[in-house]
Amino acid sequence: MKRTDANHFSPAARWIHWLMAVLVIAMLFIGVGMVATLSSWHQTFIAIHRPLGIVILVLTVLRLAVRMTHRTPALPDDMPRWQQRIAHGSHWLFYGLLFAMPLVGWSMLSAGGFPIVMLGGVHLPPIAPVNVRLYALLRSAHTYLALLLFATFVMHFAAALFHGLIRRDGVLASMARSGR
Repeated sequence: MKRTDANHFSPAARWIHWLMAVLVIAMLFIGVGMVATLSSWHQTFIAIHRPLGIVILVLTVLRLAVRMTHRTPALPDDMPRWQQRIAHGSHWLFYGLLFAMPLVGWSMLSAGGFPIVMLGGVHLPPIAPVNVRLYALLRSAHTYLALLLFATFVMHFAAALFHGLIRRDGVLASMARSGR
C-alpha cells in the first residue's frame, strides 16, 4: 500500500470521488428524466445515460484499484464502533451499486436487443442473450438498484454534512481537501 497523509485520502482517490459524485448526480437526474418524460428530451437522455453508465463503471474499477493500493484515513477514535461498521459497510455498498448498476443496465439492454453506443459510434457487445423475460427482470432490478443507490447517496451526503458541520471531526475534510 502506498503511504498517504494519514488524515486525507490520496489525490487520486479525491479526484475520482468528486468526478464520480458529479457523474452519479447527473445520472440520477438523467434517469429520472428518462422515465418521467416522453418529450423530445427522452432520446437525448438515453443517448447520454448509456455511455455515462459505462464511464461510471470504468471509474468504479479505477476507484477500487486506488482504494486497494492507497491507505485510507482512519475514522475518529471517538466514533462508536457500530457507526464505524455502518460507515465501512455503506462504502462497500456504494462500490457494489456503482459496479452493479451499469452491468445490470448493459445486461438489460443486451437482453432487450438494444445497442449500447458510446461516443464516436462505438458499439459495446451484448453481455446477455436476447430474452424478453430476462429484459423485464433486469429492468426491474435496474430500477430497484437505482432507488437503493439514491438512498445510499442521500445517506452518504447526510453523513458527510453531519461530520463536516456538526461533529467537525475531519471526516469530510479528509475527502474535501489535501493535507498539504
